[in-house]
Amino acid sequence: MNSPIDLANQPPAAPAALVKKLEKLGIRRRFDLVLHLPLRYEDETHIYPIADAPYGQPALVEGTVTAHEVSYKPRKQLRVQIEDGSGTLLLRFIHFYPSQLKQFAEGSRVRALGEIRRGFAGDEMVHPKTREVREGAPLADSLTPVYPTVNGLTQPVLRKLVHAELKSQRLDELLPAPLMAPLALLPFADAIRLLHLPPPEWSAPQLADPQLPAWQRLKFDELLAQQLSMRLAYRARRLGHAPRIAGDGSLSEKLLAHLPFQLTGAQRKVLDEVRADMRQAHPMHRLLQGDVGSGKTIVAALAALSAIEAGYQVALMAPTEILAEQHYLKLSGWLAPLGIGVSWLSGSLRKKAKQQALDEIASGQCRLAVGTHALFQDDVAFQKLGLAIVDEQHRFGVGQRLALQDKGEEPHQLMMSATPIPRSLAMSFYADLDVSAIDELPPGRTPIVTKLIGSPRRAEVVQFVEKTCAEGNQAYWVCPLIEESEALQLQTAVDCHQHLQQDLPGRRIGLVHGRMKAAEKAEAMAAFGAGQLDVLVATTVIEVGVDVPNASLMVIEHAERMGLAQLHQLRGRVGRGSARSVCVLLFENPLSDLAKARLKVIYENTDGFEIARQDLQIRGPGEFLGARQSGLPMLRFADLEQDQALLEAARDLAPVLLERWPREAEAHLERWLAGREQFLKA
Repeated sequence: MNSPIDLANQPPAAPAALVKKLEKLGIRRRFDLVLHLPLRYEDETHIYPIADAPYGQPALVEGTVTAHEVSYKPRKQLRVQIEDGSGTLLLRFIHFYPSQLKQFAEGSRVRALGEIRRGFAGDEMVHPKTREVREGAPLADSLTPVYPTVNGLTQPVLRKLVHAELKSQRLDELLPAPLMAPLALLPFADAIRLLHLPPPEWSAPQLADPQLPAWQRLKFDELLAQQLSMRLAYRARRLGHAPRIAGDGSLSEKLLAHLPFQLTGAQRKVLDEVRADMRQAHPMHRLLQGDVGSGKTIVAALAALSAIEAGYQVALMAPTEILAEQHYLKLSGWLAPLGIGVSWLSGSLRKKAKQQALDEIASGQCRLAVGTHALFQDDVAFQKLGLAIVDEQHRFGVGQRLALQDKGEEPHQLMMSATPIPRSLAMSFYADLDVSAIDELPPGRTPIVTKLIGSPRRAEVVQFVEKTCAEGNQAYWVCPLIEESEALQLQTAVDCHQHLQQDLPGRRIGLVHGRMKAAEKAEAMAAFGAGQLDVLVATTVIEVGVDVPNASLMVIEHAERMGLAQLHQLRGRVGRGSARSVCVLLFENPLSDLAKARLKVIYENTDGFEIARQDLQIRGPGEFLGARQSGLPMLRFADLEQDQALLEAARDLAPVLLERWPREAEAHLERWLAGREQFLKA
């Protein structure tokens, strides 16, 4: 790219303490002050008579202090009474300084801005914004912006800094007119000035409207910057070198011939996409997503066989030991009969077993290494790694995935996720990856019935577990904690296991949780899989990867405490056999609004893609992305669901801008994203 356009973004000379406060707000260069937009606005342009001031919304009143006192009932507080001829109002301060008593001396005139509500002693404002004034003091001629801030950085100081930058900074239009004209968006400078310095005729509700042209322009600019950064990352990855991998299909055909099922059309399509990527000379970075039980593992196995057929090794990494071991057992069962060496590597292995696995991987005897994060430790050396498969990729940090990548020349990467990614996220935060979706479930999957039951009816659920076991099926009972927590007071897996042993005396009940030794967990899981246990009490360590077709009942304690993705994953542990399957969500009242929203979504939906879409609306992208957000520019203004049209426009225009106007593209990125890496210096 050409050299960046000068945006006059030199660090300001500022006291070190102020610089630190600004850094906490994400303000690391002068232009960041321009992009630090108001959170809301205060209306100090109009004084209401006390008798006419509205309830429940900010209002400015002015009156004379007629009384003040420090009261100690029910707690220490400062009470100030003012009157303006139309009525009286109580100003109440629970936190105050002794110096404020002078400000509220009887006879002084004050202005108070706050929400009026009805109190025990009549109308009152609690902790209003106040200042002493003289009769006839001028009012503000426009709305007063209120900015996001931190302790020790007052609104007047922040306003002064922002307004100074608005005067000194160039707010040039960086984007080319031919590109912007069809969008009919407000010029950047006009949008910025309207939001920082609203004219007198503008009201707070008008400025808060997300469809306001000024907001639309800034949202578009932000989304465009994100699209540019993602496309540049995608372009950089495709400049790398990776081995061209094209297997002859011999091993894949043998595996397919021995499988008791046929691949679905969606699986075949995705497998073709993966194999086409692996034949390229640049590294594959493909995300394979699919709902619970859609058959991602067999696609990964066939991709691995393509690499093995071509003489390369494969590594498959999973975030938990239980999930990694499930993969190891399943893949060994498929590949060992084909004469393929499969090795297991985890942090819990004894020294001798670990050394044996390391030797097998280094010598090439192991063609497929399955394990946890232990696979990317320094002492692991592959002979010829060509493909790295990462399951539940969102649980790994960027650095962990890159460490596995460094184990080969630059191996192809296939990342899998059973948490479907909403379309808006795929278009934005995952735009640097190629994305494949298995959007079809294999035939024979039985629908899962979801029931919401309050904890007082727990005895009925226990009876249902007994009935399920009597019919020859098995059940999971999931608890969110391992041991008692005074803060949460939740039912624990250990206690639950003891209670169920008492309530179901004729049943074989096992226990699995994250603090057990690996061998103990493996033994319990193997016993449950072999039908030697009727009920498995577990924490959420069984969230993914566990496949027991005979298990037809899932009970989840304190479901109100869990996220949607976790609930959907746990529910997906049943419904894998021919029996009618049920998921019981036990909840504790009272439910918060957020818990009600989550339980409603999981009760009404079984489609993981729809659940993910609604989960994104509830949680927002930051929490949804998990570890992936490390290094990614998060959105401050745009809403991925509400601003789909702007997102699509930004996605379409980003490649055009990079191709035809690279200088302007670089300047736009500098304006919006450079502050994430640059730090102010005193």
